Amino acid sequence: LFLSMPPAEDDSCIRARRIMVDSQLRSRGITDRRVLDAMGQVPRQEFVGAAYALQAYEDHPLPIGEEQTISQPFVVALMLELLQPAPSDISLEIGTGSGYVTALLAQLTRQVYSIERHELLARQAETRLHHFGYQNAEVRIGDGIAGLPERAPYDVIMVSAAASQIPPALVSQLAENGRLVVPVGTPETQELHLIRKRDGKPEIEIFGACRFVPLVGG
Repeated sequence: LFLSMPPAEDDSCIRARRIMVDSQLRSRGITDRRVLDAMGQVPRQEFVGAAYALQAYEDHPLPIGEEQTISQPFVVALMLELLQPAPSDISLEIGTGSGYVTALLAQLTRQVYSIERHELLARQAETRLHHFGYQNAEVRIGDGIAGLPERAPYDVIMVSAAASQIPPALVSQLAENGRLVVPVGTPETQELHLIRKRDGKPEIEIFGACRFVPLVGG
């Protein structure tokens, strides 16, 4: 939830966000009410550069600097719906980027820890999150593949970059019944994986094709 009053915004942005939710998300099968509500509230245009603000609610990725992108709204919504975040959950995000998904996870879960390897992006995201009053979001600079073991276990883990394989460290940091969503594959061919931890073991489901920038780490 917003923990302070967000700055006022233009009515055109509110309308664009409503249209995005109806035409790109709900009409394409996203049904999780909390995900739809969160994406209808977080001002996406504030998480992209000024040059792309008018495209913030269009159905495609946008560059955010450092050769990184903000994913298209439908992909973000799909990943969140697969995670089934609950208000009491502790969440981990790999790839803070602009901080947009961090803000959504802050609305949807009790606490979110987010890791970004690019210091510039991390600092910019911190500034945005502070500006909008998200006190339950913490951004770290580091290697996302290693996760954040000191805050584990996590109920949900969302990876916003493509791994060549499911990162073992992230699976190990999942709580029992926890969920991990990660794109897996090569730069040319990727699929969205959902991993649930049941009885201490990962259960894997594979969803459709996707396209993310590569997950880089040691």
